[in-house]
Parts: sequence; structure tokens; C-alpha cells
Amino acid sequence: MDHRFEPFNKVRNYLDTAVSPFYFLANGPRQFLDNISESFSSREQLQFENKALRQELLLKKADNLLLEQLKQENARLRELLGSPLRQDEHMMVTQVISGANTPYRDQVVIDKGSNEGVYEGQPVISDKGVVGQVVGVSNFNSRVLLICDTTHALPVQVLRNDVRVIAAGSGCADDIQLEPLPENTDIRVGDVLVTSGLGGRFPEGYPVGVVSAVKHDTQRAYTIISAKPSAELQRLRYLLLLWGNDNDPKTPLQPSEVYRAANERLMKVLPQVLPNPNEIQGPPLPPSMAPTSQP
Repeated sequence: MDHRFEPFNKVRNYLDTAVSPFYFLANGPRQFLDNISESFSSREQLQFENKALRQELLLKKADNLLLEQLKQENARLRELLGSPLRQDEHMMVTQVISGANTPYRDQVVIDKGSNEGVYEGQPVISDKGVVGQVVGVSNFNSRVLLICDTTHALPVQVLRNDVRVIAAGSGCADDIQLEPLPENTDIRVGDVLVTSGLGGRFPEGYPVGVVSAVKHDTQRAYTIISAKPSAELQRLRYLLLLWGNDNDPKTPLQPSEVYRAANERLMKVLPQVLPNPNEIQGPPLPPSMAPTSQP
């Protein structure tokens, strides 16, 4: 039986071989379309996965940025809370929520008010130095007048030689002006200014600024002195409100005693603290460090 159909099998094989290219040609377009469809599907899947990965990476970067910001804020808060206080002082951290600057006033708004015991005239500092004082209080926030405002005045003391002067705002955030002084006043560029405690409003010994320029007016026989504030008044975020045991002015320290308060507070701000000339024992001081008596 198989022998009888063998010639037909050979013919069928020949025919299959002959028509096989036609099978390929007939199936080619379908295979081509299938490949294209699969390629598009793979591309869309890759694009979707790529978009998802990009979004995930963006979220992780945002988390890292937030984490870094929180680390920096925590560091600033630790510095702020590390500000030394006298035994009769206590403090509260507050945050700047808005700038209230106008062409005529340099102020900021903080998130503490009368509900937290804030009062007008209250001193405000940062981790670097004196910022200003409260000038307006509502239940939930307060306005702080910065030391650079032209209406602000602050009794200060030169740490090097006990000279006490008034520092006033100039309207510029990186500059304050000292009251006009006689030409022979011993104040130099680089001198550190701290609160003197006179008037009882600001505790003594807090950094205020560093003398940046001394100009002698020969026609009027007095000296014009500028200082750069210790606090970064254009970059205020977290501040400290200060209280004493009561809100009434207290008797200020003597000039020599201001050194003790200032030295402790300046340890966090300056690489080295100037010694109190009145307390140094041993050889005489050089003229640059010798205390001078005011006329």
C-alpha cells in the first residue's frame, strides 16, 4: 500500500517545497505587523516604566531635600537654644512668618503674640546676635522692629575698652551707625559691639555688630562710625524672645561685668573672645588693648 502511494508522496513533497516561499510571503505581512505591534507595546511599556521611575526618583530627591532642610533647621534651632542666658532670663523660640518691610520701616512678623506673653518692647535675638524689639502685639503674632531701622536705637558697649555709645539703624540691613563721637574716641575697625544693658530693655552682653568703618570729619571734629550687624537681618527664620523675671527694667551691669556675660555669649559667635583688660594680671597691656577712660 505504501509502495503504491510513494510516487504521490514525492510529488507532494516537491509541491510543498515549491509553494513554501508563498507561505512565507503570505505570512510575512502578518508577522511584520505582529512584530511592529509587539515593538510598540514594548516601547509603551518601557516609556511607562521610565516615567514611573522618574517620578519615583523625583520623589526621593524631594524627600532628600526636605531631609537636608530639616537637618539644617535642627542645627539652627540647636544653636539658637544654646544661646547662654542669665539666671533671671528665660526665652521662647519663635518663627518669622512674614516680612513687614515698607520703604520707611524694617520689620518682620513672628508667630507668637500676647497669648504667649509677648509684650511691646521685648528684646528679640537670633543665634548670631540682637535682631530688634517687639513693637506691636496681637493675640497670635507680633511685629518686630529690626535694629537696622532708622527709628531704632540701642545702647551698646565696645567690648575692647568699655566705651558706651548708641547704635542706630541706617535703613540698610547690613549697616548700623554709631552716634557722632569726638575724634579722639578709641573705636577701631574690628571692634566688637555688645549690648550694654543701659535702659534695662536689652540684656547686657549680647552681640550687636562689628565696627566696619571709621571716618573722621575734620570740619566738624567728630567721627562717623559704621558697624555690620552680627545677626543676618536679611535671612531671619527662627528667633528667640527674651524675658527676665519681670518685664521691668533691671539695674544694668557695670562695664567690666559686661565682659563676663559677653564672653560666654560670644563663644558661640566668634573664634576667640577678647579678654577683659581690667582683669588681666601680669605685664602691662599693649596700647591697642589698654582700657581708656572716657572724658
